Amino acid sequence: MTAAPPILQLSAADYRYPRAEAPTLTGISLDLPAGAHLGIVGESGAGKSTLLSLLLGLTSPTRGAVLFDGQPRPSGSQRVLRSFRRSVQMVFQDPYSSLDPRQTVGSIVGEPLRSLRVGDTSERSRMVAEALDSVGLPGNAAGRYPHEFSGGQRQRIAIARAIAPRPRLLLADEPVSALDVTTRVSVLDLLRTLGEERGLAVVMVSHDLSAVAALCHSAVVLQAGQIVERGSTASILGNPRHPYTQKLVSSVPRLPAL
Repeated sequence: MTAAPPILQLSAADYRYPRAEAPTLTGISLDLPAGAHLGIVGESGAGKSTLLSLLLGLTSPTRGAVLFDGQPRPSGSQRVLRSFRRSVQMVFQDPYSSLDPRQTVGSIVGEPLRSLRVGDTSERSRMVAEALDSVGLPGNAAGRYPHEFSGGQRQRIAIARAIAPRPRLLLADEPVSALDVTTRVSVLDLLRTLGEERGLAVVMVSHDLSAVAALCHSAVVLQAGQIVERGSTASILGNPRHPYTQKLVSSVPRLPAL
């Protein structure tokens, strides 16, 4: 069976903030096949958010390359960037602050479609309804406001906004850390189902190893801006080799045997 070609590649990428004494990221190389689910784990300050910013195209590496579909990631005018922006969408950590309370849900989910100039008004309305249905929200959700929904439902709205343009890559920054345990499970199940049904590649940044295990096929472990271990999620969590990974795994709380 032929492996899926990479949708996104980082080649020996470094990133140094202006006037910083040391790089935040050093020598990051990644190949993300189409449809794969990758977890990026590490403690606070490891460089996870900076790496996500590189993948999203908000920053460019100070050394190395970022390739999308085997080509240098586009830059320049909004017209040139529009196709890339449609292909790569983001789910943020906090469903309470990432949604504009003054907009209806329909307007929020349709915002990237308008910004990216996808379809006409009728087609955008249809795509909004499809996205809301895909995340399990009721048919009348489009006319309501974020404050009328629970935290888990708000994160479903955020996911609907991200999938509405029909991207090929979904980036998620700690997407369940602000949710209770039961809701976390349902949102992770939703992300996994959407990824499988739509052939979405998913990259999830998380300090929660159990969340990574529930969603991701493979994982990389970041320490001080460098990848210290990579492989299948099962092998990394079940048989960690690097001392730092061993420390992370050993810190996961476990219920005592009865």
